[in-house]
Amino acid sequence: MNFSDNDIERIVRETLAKMAAPAPASVPSPTRTASTGIPPQARAAVLVQKERLELREFPLRPIRPDEILVRVEACGICGTDIHCFKADPFNLCPVVLGHEGTGEVVQVGEKIRMDSVGKPVKVGDKIVTSTMETSEECMIAKYNPAKANLCDDLRIYGLLPDEPDNHFNGYFGEYLIIRPGSSFFVVNDMSLDLRVLIEPAAVAAHALERAKRTNLINFRSRVIVQGCGPIGLMMIAIVRTYGVNNIIAIDGNNERLALAKTMGADYTINFRDHANRDSLVDAVRAVTKGLGAHFAFQVTGVPQAASNLWKMVRRGGGICEVGFFVDGGECSINPHEDICKKEIMLVGSWAYNSWEYPNAYHFLQRAARIGIPIETLITHRFPLDRIAEAFQTNIRQEGIKIVVTNPAFQSVHP
Repeated sequence: MNFSDNDIERIVRETLAKMAAPAPASVPSPTRTASTGIPPQARAAVLVQKERLELREFPLRPIRPDEILVRVEACGICGTDIHCFKADPFNLCPVVLGHEGTGEVVQVGEKIRMDSVGKPVKVGDKIVTSTMETSEECMIAKYNPAKANLCDDLRIYGLLPDEPDNHFNGYFGEYLIIRPGSSFFVVNDMSLDLRVLIEPAAVAAHALERAKRTNLINFRSRVIVQGCGPIGLMMIAIVRTYGVNNIIAIDGNNERLALAKTMGADYTINFRDHANRDSLVDAVRAVTKGLGAHFAFQVTGVPQAASNLWKMVRRGGGICEVGFFVDGGECSINPHEDICKKEIMLVGSWAYNSWEYPNAYHFLQRAARIGIPIETLITHRFPLDRIAEAFQTNIRQEGIKIVVTNPAFQSVHP
């Protein structure tokens, strides 16, 4: 084929023009999804101010390549949710609460391949979330990654500020968007009730790990658990599952003490049956060979109870403080009688680390296998539309674990 000079000049001009033209705008790669029926809008319960929850509808934005969209199934109400409801101590309002939740994956960003322990993740998987990555500025995590739970900027879903383009940061809604830097776990082999209990189980699992550092927890230890709310009862179950053979539960509610027996307590003591602290201490000594407990978990938020516990532990014993997630005030102890003279070992327990979630769900599975009716801790269920009623039920301390369910939930599986 022969080309004239004019033809060659024209071809060169056209080629250069094409090379100089801007590239077409990149189109985000589609997420791995199935026929999941994702609506353009969804509802979430927003704590708009102290003691005021509103069910609102928000646009459900497309997820990004490094995110996951979860359709919420249910979420337990935690004591922290109640503290936020009453006083907003972390200045989060407006906020969508709920961190004891679980749901089903309906969209997976293209960059996501596996969960935090290496399990493949796909649409239809049952999932739970734990903590998020801490900031690079956190010196606690920088020098001791195992203490990331002590970072001031520890972030957990349900305790995240609202965002202009994302209102689905907590489990008290119909959907949750899992963002980059999150720890999450596929738990397809667990019932809905067990999945809801994983987060409070992680609190107990972390407390047990802290207690084990004292070398005072073994098969023959006589262990007190003071406070039989949801975390206290979970604490009894995990200590029993760990193999402790003598557990003493202390509370002021006979119904909760009866439940403590089913979780593994050998002895129960109602402090209301005792006129003073000395009488209560005598009751403890009566079931500990006159010496007091080897170890005690303090799982109330009551300063007087925390003060009393020091008198119930024998010389050379130990205490794990689990109960004061918010400031409940100061308590009085005698440094000579309670610490020096006894050589007491004290450890604190604060939340959990993400890697303790596998410990938590394996504990729950083990507890169920050895006959501990752990799922009976869930005593009330309310649909999302009745979340205000659910909170008031919790505040009145009716039942144990109050769960909010998503009535709009439909599984992607037929």
